Amino acid sequence: MKYIRTHPIISTILILLSLFLATGLALYSYQSSRILARTEVVISQAKPEPGLETVSFDSLRNLPAPVQKYFRLVLTDGQPILRKVRLIQEGELMVSPKGSKYIDFQALHWARADVPAFLWDASMAIAPAISIRVLDSYRAGTGSGEVLMLSMIKMGGQEDKPELNSAALYRYLAEAVWYPTALLPQNGVEWKYVDENRAMATLNDSGISVSLLFSFNERGEVTGIYTENRYGLFGDKFIQYPWEGKFRDYRRAGNVMIPFYAEVGWHLPDGFWLFWKGNIESASYD
Repeated sequence: MKYIRTHPIISTILILLSLFLATGLALYSYQSSRILARTEVVISQAKPEPGLETVSFDSLRNLPAPVQKYFRLVLTDGQPILRKVRLIQEGELMVSPKGSKYIDFQALHWARADVPAFLWDASMAIAPAISIRVLDSYRAGTGSGEVLMLSMIKMGGQEDKPELNSAALYRYLAEAVWYPTALLPQNGVEWKYVDENRAMATLNDSGISVSLLFSFNERGEVTGIYTENRYGLFGDKFIQYPWEGKFRDYRRAGNVMIPFYAEVGWHLPDGFWLFWKGNIESASYD
């Protein structure tokens, strides 16, 4: 019986490929396990506090008129308080203020509606066969942002910096329109009347305080949010700029009404940067 003799160079290439694949699989497995653990931390169940189990319209009487109208539109009296949230999103990102082309993304968005916490897990293709994964999160006063190449190789990230923590809580408050019981006073949000179509919402968590101006239409839907001074990472520095989001296409998801389209951007000295726009593909609540 004759044996085919493998060329030494081919043998070396095969060995290197095997090592590369093994290393890649190990990295992918490690990152997947780590991300799963982070997700579990964010969405892990907490024991409800007394009085926080259901929505009570009686408790809304002292709120500004547009806020009352909003809650009566999107919630049902006596319904359970939302806790664990799972959203599937598709949309586009403009990663640079001077960019000219949006990048498509698909994201799984986990959140808690009874305590401020979320994890946004998004994937996007930046070139053929090359994708990046973006992980943004907030929990217990700590914000985090991370970018992974091919879901394996960490390209950069920030965690637990005062500016990032504040920015993440701003994001949670704005995105609470997707889990509206999070905006109730019994979940810690304080509302202040501005005019018949606007109200200021303030949320305090872990020593951080953020406030957003909410705008409402005649029907009672939240159509926008705005703040003069949210931090963003521009280059290698955190800088405060006006930040604005808009919402539309309200539909029922379970026993709540939420906007299925949203967009958000920064008012920069050179003009408005529409950074993020996306649609909710599905929403589920526990």
